[in-house]
Amino acid sequence: MTARKEVPNVAQSTETDWVSRFADEVIAEAERRAPGKPIVCASGLSPSGPIHLGNLREVMTPHLVADEIRRRGHDCVHIISWDDYDRFRKVPAGIDPSWSEHIGKPLTAVPAPPGSSYPNWAEHFKAPMIEALAELGVEFHGISQTEKYTSGAYRDQILHAMRHRGEIDAVLDRYRTKDKGDKAAQAPAKKPQQAKGKLDEADLAAAEAAAEGSGAASEDDGSGGAAGYYPYKPYCTACGRDLTTVTGYDDDTTEMSYSCVCGHAETVRLSEFNGGKLVWKVDWPMRWAYEGVVFEPSGVDHSSPGSSFVVGGQIVKEVFGGEQPIGPMYAFVGISGMAKMSSSKGGVPTPADALEIMEAPLLRWLYARRKPNQSFKIAFDQEIQRLYDEWDALERKIADGAAQPADAAAYSRATRTAAGELPRTPRPLPYRTLASVVDITTGDDEQTLRILGELDPANPVKSLDEARPRLDRAERWITTQVPADQRTQVRTEPDTERLAALGDTERESLRLLLAGLDDHWSLDGLTALVYGVPKVQAGLDPDAKPTPELKVAQRSFFALLYTLLVGRDTGPRLPTLLLAVGADRVRRLLAA
Repeated sequence: MTARKEVPNVAQSTETDWVSRFADEVIAEAERRAPGKPIVCASGLSPSGPIHLGNLREVMTPHLVADEIRRRGHDCVHIISWDDYDRFRKVPAGIDPSWSEHIGKPLTAVPAPPGSSYPNWAEHFKAPMIEALAELGVEFHGISQTEKYTSGAYRDQILHAMRHRGEIDAVLDRYRTKDKGDKAAQAPAKKPQQAKGKLDEADLAAAEAAAEGSGAASEDDGSGGAAGYYPYKPYCTACGRDLTTVTGYDDDTTEMSYSCVCGHAETVRLSEFNGGKLVWKVDWPMRWAYEGVVFEPSGVDHSSPGSSFVVGGQIVKEVFGGEQPIGPMYAFVGISGMAKMSSSKGGVPTPADALEIMEAPLLRWLYARRKPNQSFKIAFDQEIQRLYDEWDALERKIADGAAQPADAAAYSRATRTAAGELPRTPRPLPYRTLASVVDITTGDDEQTLRILGELDPANPVKSLDEARPRLDRAERWITTQVPADQRTQVRTEPDTERLAALGDTERESLRLLLAGLDDHWSLDGLTALVYGVPKVQAGLDPDAKPTPELKVAQRSFFALLYTLLVGRDTGPRLPTLLLAVGADRVRRLLAA
């Protein structure tokens, strides 16, 4: 196996690299707040559906900062709070509509989608994300909010919030645009005639509507109860849903009364009751104080005036005696040809999907090279080939010491973490070449190895393992992302009709090509040959720079070759296509 050229470890630039600048700020802030204690960076993910590539920015931003802090020798933990105690808001597309009966229940109390091997809805969607993060080299400490709330870990914080509900309400009221009477009027009324714990179709419809206006996604603040403001939402002990309204609370005894739209009503002692949670705008700042979070980014939807991050900064200080984290806003991540991603809509690419078609360092690089407030797109279409070309060009610059400091820093963060270097392809052949080869060979290992071995006869590929995992990623991209009508189908028989209609110039161009095959049978050689034939016909040296007229002649020549080889006027790069077809078959298809 040919050894991969060693790429030097790249020193970070504190002047040009956004990660280093945030690390400087976080370290200084952590020393001010709690000298000598582990630095806490945080992310929050809701396993309400597929955790997509937009959500990954919620993880990669603090991961990169935490990793830089670890590189500098500081003790740093990156926590991921799994918001698996959030309510089930709506049934995603493609799931049995009967799952609507679970709307309002905690995600961990909802059955997993049909056919899943996981015990509940949350675990089903957490699992692929956890696996993807491991492949990406993301080291984290996961915290289940279901476990925290149901174990009573937050009991003191909940009781504290309830005692100080007036102060919380006052903070929230600074930003409210609707008066409480309007919101109270929107609350569903209890139906005393129905059986406790049961919901009829009207209730389910109301629950669907409420799903669009609750939880983190809607910045729920707990307002709307006729009995006053309460920052706590119990899950009904009869139906298991959060379609509840707190009707009274005694600070001394901690007795809380609530009613549910299912008809159930009861009084519980909150100092013992673990079946509910703080509303989002109170829950988030409570956790900042509880975990001692110093750095946590948030999306643009949480950063506008009156949003949870802004309001939370006041609640954490005025109510919980803590401090707001350093929290940069991060922009959306898009997909080539797709609109803004929303996990509630379903059908959006996940990190696991991306890792099927690209190597982990490349995916890390996409998040590392852009500042959090810069949006970017991840390519699942033909653009992935250009992206890989850019990545390979950067690696050559790194090896030659010619990369800009910010580019070098992003590359270093993409290829290694504080724990070590990520696995990479030993011999990274061009992605577009590998894609073309597996497209033509339809994944046949013997034929693939033959072609790869002929790319550079002086240094042939001797095993497909040299080209893996990049080869496997390219094959997966071809089979899953390229439509069948765009796949390459090499002719089995010559196009006798087109060959018979060749003009003299066309016939001579084919003769020159076939005559030069043996002497140019390598990727570089065939590249020079196919571009050189029109030059020779024009009376120029094969190395001459092309003129506008010559470029027209080259395009015509290429279109002719594509037509005779694959039956259309475009296709994979011609040198790769010729190697894949093989010299004997090329002669048979092009012989006039």
